[in-house]
Amino acid sequence: MGLVQYLKDTRGELHHVAWPTRVQTIVFTILVVLVSVLTALYLGLFDYIFTSGLGEVVERLPNSGILEVDAQPVDTSNPSQDFIISTTTE
Repeated sequence: MGLVQYLKDTRGELHHVAWPTRVQTIVFTILVVLVSVLTALYLGLFDYIFTSGLGEVVERLPNSGILEVDAQPVDTSNPSQDFIISTTTE
């Protein structure tokens, strides 16, 4: 079966498709947008709740003082020095 015959058959099949009307297309598009926005709000609400809750839990944990990372400027004249981590214990 050649490419030309395939394209003819495909075009013929497209005549059998029941295409939605203009009004149906608009209504379905609005529904998809609304469901997408509602889903985003729903997931965003739970993300906010869980993030806030986890933040509260982490803040209430005792500070063990095992590792503290301080950001310090990097000496660009020394290419072997990519970053500096200073550790301090309490």
